[in-house]
Amino acid sequence: MDCLSNINWNKVTPCLVLLVLEVLLEFSDCSSQAEVNKHLELGRDFLARGQLSDALTHYHAAVEGDPHNYLTYFKRGTVYYALGKAKFALQDFTKVLEMKADFTAARLHRANVYLKLAQYWEAKEDYLQVTYEEPYNEEAANMYHRVDELAEDLRLAEAYYRGRDYRAAADLATRLLEVSPWSAQLRQLRAECYIALNDLFSAVSDIRSVNRLQQDSTAGYYRLATLLYQLGHVSDALKEIRECLKLDPEHKQCFPLYKKLKKVDKLLLDCEESSAARDYVGCIDSANKVLKIEDEVTLVVFEARKWLCSCNAKEELYTEALSQCAQALELQKEPAVLCDRADALLGLEMYDDAIRTYKDALELDEGFQRAKDGLSRAQKLQKQSEQRDYYKILGVKRTANKQEIIKAYRKAAQKWHPDNFQGDEKKIAEKKFIDVAAAKEVLTDPEKRAQFDAGTDPLDPESNRGGGGFHGNPFHHFQHGSPFQFKFHFN
Repeated sequence: MDCLSNINWNKVTPCLVLLVLEVLLEFSDCSSQAEVNKHLELGRDFLARGQLSDALTHYHAAVEGDPHNYLTYFKRGTVYYALGKAKFALQDFTKVLEMKADFTAARLHRANVYLKLAQYWEAKEDYLQVTYEEPYNEEAANMYHRVDELAEDLRLAEAYYRGRDYRAAADLATRLLEVSPWSAQLRQLRAECYIALNDLFSAVSDIRSVNRLQQDSTAGYYRLATLLYQLGHVSDALKEIRECLKLDPEHKQCFPLYKKLKKVDKLLLDCEESSAARDYVGCIDSANKVLKIEDEVTLVVFEARKWLCSCNAKEELYTEALSQCAQALELQKEPAVLCDRADALLGLEMYDDAIRTYKDALELDEGFQRAKDGLSRAQKLQKQSEQRDYYKILGVKRTANKQEIIKAYRKAAQKWHPDNFQGDEKKIAEKKFIDVAAAKEVLTDPEKRAQFDAGTDPLDPESNRGGGGFHGNPFHHFQHGSPFQFKFHFN
């Protein structure tokens, strides 16, 4: 105790504190290294199982735990490479080479990234350096000699484009993309060629790839939205323009286009919903509003004309429907529009023209069921037109409900009742009266009416032969006497 009391604690305390801190830091380093090793082990396991995203998570943690280990950066770079994340792979491989310049595996990987990006001169320098360090590395040697050829093809593709030989430029760019699939430059070049060749679908595919490769590009989203709109894909165009506005809400090009696309998309959706709800007048109104907003982009105008064709036909405005269908078909031949036109022709009882139009639709798509059904119906209606038309007899539309049919029947029955006529006129009236009764029998019976609408007369023995069908005379139960020996009383 005396010894302890003689110690000068003011001098000893700092030394003890330093000793404790050193022990704690050493323990912390051991613990930290153990965690790094654990992450590296897990990353390797996930990589072996092909779970690249999970492997990347653990390599991130390993780099943070030990930012001075070049192998950790290299392993993370290989995962980025496998995921196609060229920018981050390049950063990691470059970091490795800053820490260990003679690590040829990292240099070879970086050369391959440059190659996929079509940065051929940078790739050539790295391949050359690898051959200096490993003279027998066949991959580096072969690619070193091939890079000059690829660089020359790139210059030639650009020259073709400047010379407006777009097909040759696109073909050469396609061959280069087999080697350099991560090149935004090549995909942009090919997209411009496709646009010049009016192959907008292919151009859209390439510009989507460019946008993935060059993230946060307002110009890319605007260009993609514009192309999709030209293709008539208004909803898809609206999605892309929204991506542009996420990056820049006040973008001078994206914002005005967004307002226009939003209006057109809403109106086309209204057309679809109104048609589905049988509100054909509403459908027509929305389609006309589209044409007031857009009268230049062909496929958007086509969409509006298509709805006008369809909804006018369904509203039984057949003449207007034919006009709209003709304008739509001038812009683009489509089986559904041809069928709408044929439906309008049927409404006007132009059976030969309707049959030809349904056949035209089948020439475009031989499996189009609507055209097959329509052709069959048109042929039956053509045959039926030579017989009785029960709708005409009662003077009602084909869309008339049962109440309207009964009302029309009573009016026609009063008009043609034989007791109101004498002599030869009575014979005519008797026939008319029989037709009126037949019309009522068919049109007020859902099953018989469906048969008639399909082109078969349910009261025609020829149509129902062999099927135990209906009698040709609706007054067959009066076979042994005149059907007019009783009185009708009308309210």
